Amino acid sequence: MQAKTGDKRIGRAVPVKPALRHADGKTVAAAQRVLAVQGSRGIRIRSLVPFLGPAFIASVAYVDPGNFATNIQGGAQFGYTLLWVIVASNLIAMLIQTLSAKLGIATGKNLAECCRENFPRPAVYSMWCLMELVAMATDLAEFLGAALGFQLLLGIPLFVGGLLTAVITFLILGLERYGFRPIEGVIAVFVFIIAICYLIETLLEKPQWNLLMYHAVVPSFSGPESVFLAAGILGATVMPHATFLHSALTQGRIMTRDPVKLKRLFRFEIIDVTLAMGLAGFVNMAMLIMAAATFYQHGLTGVGTLQEAHLTLKPLLGAAAGWIFALSLLASGLSSSTVGTSAGQVIMQGFLQKHIPIWIRRMVTMLPSLVVIALGLDATNTLVFSQVVLSFGLPFALVPLVLFTSSKHIMGVLVNRRLTAVAAGICTVLIVMLNGYLVYQIMMGM
Repeated sequence: MQAKTGDKRIGRAVPVKPALRHADGKTVAAAQRVLAVQGSRGIRIRSLVPFLGPAFIASVAYVDPGNFATNIQGGAQFGYTLLWVIVASNLIAMLIQTLSAKLGIATGKNLAECCRENFPRPAVYSMWCLMELVAMATDLAEFLGAALGFQLLLGIPLFVGGLLTAVITFLILGLERYGFRPIEGVIAVFVFIIAICYLIETLLEKPQWNLLMYHAVVPSFSGPESVFLAAGILGATVMPHATFLHSALTQGRIMTRDPVKLKRLFRFEIIDVTLAMGLAGFVNMAMLIMAAATFYQHGLTGVGTLQEAHLTLKPLLGAAAGWIFALSLLASGLSSSTVGTSAGQVIMQGFLQKHIPIWIRRMVTMLPSLVVIALGLDATNTLVFSQVVLSFGLPFALVPLVLFTSSKHIMGVLVNRRLTAVAAGICTVLIVMLNGYLVYQIMMGM
């Protein structure tokens, strides 16, 4: 796919159309004052605060219930072997989310809108259909995870947990009417809850540090099934809907066309991404380390579901560990379900210039999850499968992103440097190759 060269410049100032944000005057005014300061040395924490938020919302996609399923299965079945996949995926995620945020800042448009303006209509509609399937797979994982969290924490039926998830998600989404800051705050709280829970889990376990450090940097697999899980981990960590969402979160949050201010704004966004993705990376590593140290080291390689993990943690690490695990899963499911719905709105609005009430979209995306629950399908296997589906959608988000951010015509002063463009291209090729190998293994009867 190639961008059209005859289209009008995307980098112009345009009205902000997505319904994700309303102006939060206090935060915007504070950010504009910081950007107006010339010749400042260093970055003070107080100056950074107005710019924090978008990456933390996007980072929820990197600690959603799909991550729980793939990371715990990977750690329980293969020990620390796939830890390098998480490290590599998180580094790729940092790069991709930085490019996504930069696209929104430089153009005033999100990735879906840029695709609509630069690609032929057949390609736009095809990409929209594919991204809608990806959004459905995302919603399935997030909704199931939250429902399962309620079940593990309160002992209620999974279906009742699903209904509670729907109600709470509606309440969180309702905060959008009060501006972007309240919903950013709620999501950030959820992310920190997950991180604290896994910090406690890590302190309770006794990992083999030598193996941990080795497998964090040395790539290796352990049979075809480990490749399948590696693709699932990749799909759960570098997520296409988060790529579309992040560009929407930054496209109109703090508007400026001044080249100097654009560069300063982007530097602040890099810090936001580094902090948020670094936290998400720690959580993902802690998930796999917990499963490897607790299950694999005790010969419990058959722990394959989140329910089993929850029950098995109690005798190994104490009753508190099972409760902490359930709480972290619940926080993950509720936050990611909210963010997933917002991402779906961005995708539809961007590709089709259509917007439907968010409560209708939430009701529609609930149905597949409720069907899965009603049919009694295994929740963990469904979560892992959904993450593999996400990995197949990645090239159709990453290729356009790399194309657009590498175009001087589109990005202006924020165009990718050559090294950045090469690194992003290599990451995209690696992802496509891994997915191709996964398809081959499936066709060979894996």
